Amino acid sequence: MTATVSFRWARVRPLCTTLVAFWCCTVAAQPLPATATAPASAAPGTPVVAAPTATAPTPAATHDCTADGGPAGRPSIGLVLSGGGARGYAHLGVLKVLEENRIPVDCIAATSMGAVVGGLYASGMAAADMQKRLSEVNLADIAFDVTDRADLPQTSREDERLYINGLTLGFGKDGVKAPVGLVQGNRLQALLANWTASVPTNQPFDRLPIPYRAVATDLQTGQMVVLDHGSLPLAIRASMAMPGLFAPAEINGRALVDGGLVSNLPVDTARQMGANVVIAVDIGSQLRPLDALASPADVMQQMVGILIRQNVSAQRQQITANDVLLTPALGSLGFTDFQNARQAISAGEAAATAALPRLKRYALSPEEYAAYRSAHAQPLPPPVRITRIEIKTSGGVPKRVVSDALHVKPGDLYDPQTVSQDLLGLTTGGNFESVTQQVVSHGDDNVLEINAREKYWGPNFLLFGLGMSSSSTDEGGFRLHVGYRRPWLTESGLEFRADTTIGSDLQSARVELRQPLSMAYGVYVSPYAEYQRRYANLYDSTGDVKMTQYLMQTARAGIDFGLPIARLGDFRIGLGYVTGHGTPTYNLPLDFGDGPQLLWPSFTSQALVARARLVIDQLDDPMFPRKGYYTELRVERSLVSRNGESAQDFADGVTDAPYTEIYGKAMIAQQFGRHSFSATVEGGKSIGGTNLINAFNFTLGGFQHLSAYAADQLNGNELAYAQVTYMNQLMTFNASPIKALSVGASAEVGNVWSSGVRVGGGALKQSYTFFTSLSTAFGPVYIGVALAPAGRRNFYLQLGRTY
Repeated sequence: MTATVSFRWARVRPLCTTLVAFWCCTVAAQPLPATATAPASAAPGTPVVAAPTATAPTPAATHDCTADGGPAGRPSIGLVLSGGGARGYAHLGVLKVLEENRIPVDCIAATSMGAVVGGLYASGMAAADMQKRLSEVNLADIAFDVTDRADLPQTSREDERLYINGLTLGFGKDGVKAPVGLVQGNRLQALLANWTASVPTNQPFDRLPIPYRAVATDLQTGQMVVLDHGSLPLAIRASMAMPGLFAPAEINGRALVDGGLVSNLPVDTARQMGANVVIAVDIGSQLRPLDALASPADVMQQMVGILIRQNVSAQRQQITANDVLLTPALGSLGFTDFQNARQAISAGEAAATAALPRLKRYALSPEEYAAYRSAHAQPLPPPVRITRIEIKTSGGVPKRVVSDALHVKPGDLYDPQTVSQDLLGLTTGGNFESVTQQVVSHGDDNVLEINAREKYWGPNFLLFGLGMSSSSTDEGGFRLHVGYRRPWLTESGLEFRADTTIGSDLQSARVELRQPLSMAYGVYVSPYAEYQRRYANLYDSTGDVKMTQYLMQTARAGIDFGLPIARLGDFRIGLGYVTGHGTPTYNLPLDFGDGPQLLWPSFTSQALVARARLVIDQLDDPMFPRKGYYTELRVERSLVSRNGESAQDFADGVTDAPYTEIYGKAMIAQQFGRHSFSATVEGGKSIGGTNLINAFNFTLGGFQHLSAYAADQLNGNELAYAQVTYMNQLMTFNASPIKALSVGASAEVGNVWSSGVRVGGGALKQSYTFFTSLSTAFGPVYIGVALAPAGRRNFYLQLGRTY
């Protein structure tokens, strides 16, 4: 199998453990002094408010944190929510207790995960509604941009079989670059846009039902930025952009990252909004004891934790006797423990309940609280009819790619959820790093602004993959894969693709051009050229004795016409010219009376062929699928072919009978909780003349292909194979290089035929495998033992998806 490591970040959330170790919950440092861009009258350390754009409404001159709806003289209450990843679910528990006890919130200042909860609450969403919505989504998958493999384009699914997507490098005139963040945050941006659809965009956050501020950090200057107007989803996204893990968010030309770097508990921001009383919720992690620091990463995490405590300590010193500080007992709950949301919510409720004797002094009567809720209710905005759509792009991708993906047109009513879904499809397609939206209104002129940012680390991309294989019946080996992609060579969408493999048993190279013929339907034309050099074992008719090994060299050039089948798969049909040459690596001379001859001949072949291939790939994982289905059908027909066992035979130019080669495979997988079953059937047949280009037409043996037998131990011109696999996912891991641990078993049956004679004779071959698999940030690791009748066995250690 071509063992490779596939690292599409939408599938390798566990790699964040190293980054979390260096950044902990939210990376924080001591507060930075205000820069020269701060107002002249600002005191040292005063937060700097992001300057509005020319089209943005100017924020109010004074921050509005008044006690609306309460009796005259009631103090205004500011809620301060800190960052901390999944620990931020505790904020929900605090909000529930405040609501149940009729304690008002007049303004909110928040950072990172606190900015998520605080921003949604400020938009008018009740705590119970927020908890219900969050319980219905996998926030970890959304936060880390985990995309179902079935939703990816077929080219991405093909690439992930070979390459580690997280190791993709780009280069251009400015040199070699890598993505600033492993996660672009597109799914989170879309979710926030959907949940805040009732909030008008591009407005001061003082106009929200509850005035709101999100704290972020300018990545270039280190300056504290308090976001007080504009797009609420984008402000939230910027506040939680942990450097190194999440890509920065661009607002008004500034690259913004996690606000925890300068203020993880922004008490002073709430004060500047006008809060007389502060209820602060600190969800930061505790420092670890010295005997728990067992590695350099542990020491680094401890150092970052110290900086966080210093950051928060400066803010906690501003808390007075009239304020309330809540520190939920979250224990060892980690940054990515989103599955333990109930535990965090309960901890928040317990902390707020314990503080009720101090909190109730600010409680309102039922009538007063009803008036407060009425004053802070979010009225439904009137429908917005889009008058214009403005699209901003950078690089070589034309604007029409964005406009063609949008279902909304000028004159339509604005539906933020539909637009978000369209934009998410653009980022999933791979052309853009991120695509954001906002509606800017000038009187009756409502402009939908789309900002599509291409991958800045391009336009040339390098991909890398590595895999290893070892078994008790084979020598084992490795394969290194390097790919090159250059999309959008022209505005018509021309793409150049190159793939190379250097391995102990295989060397190959392939170059291809893909030129779209129709953007609407995805039809494309693809000229290509490829070369492959591999070794194939030749066994005797019993299938048990290895007789020799052939060095097979093939070259092919041709042109295909392709048609993507939605996001299901791909269909290609075309013509090609193929040459092949086979040479045994060792031989035996035999003498039949007319001079010595070699037992295994060399051969050369040429053919002009027509080929069609259909692939439907909807598996969630190509190697250990738990759900989905896969179908492949391939037909190749020689139009003209010539074969020869010697140079002279081939030079004579004898035309051989045409051949037709048919191959098909189908797989289905179904998940039942932590249990899953998959079934595979596979078959092939060569009809007519001899196909010496693919002399070893169909083979069985090797990993997940009649595993008790050695790789390619059985070969012939007809194939029948079936497999059933059961897997039990014993456990999953958060913040770990290991994503999941599974055990399983499979039963296989099959054989190959040569000229209608079954290899080895007798019944179909059988194989039964028991295995343990680890899904890791570096690809799957597989350890197993395969057994077959007559005492046959094979032990496997595999790294990668296919080898």
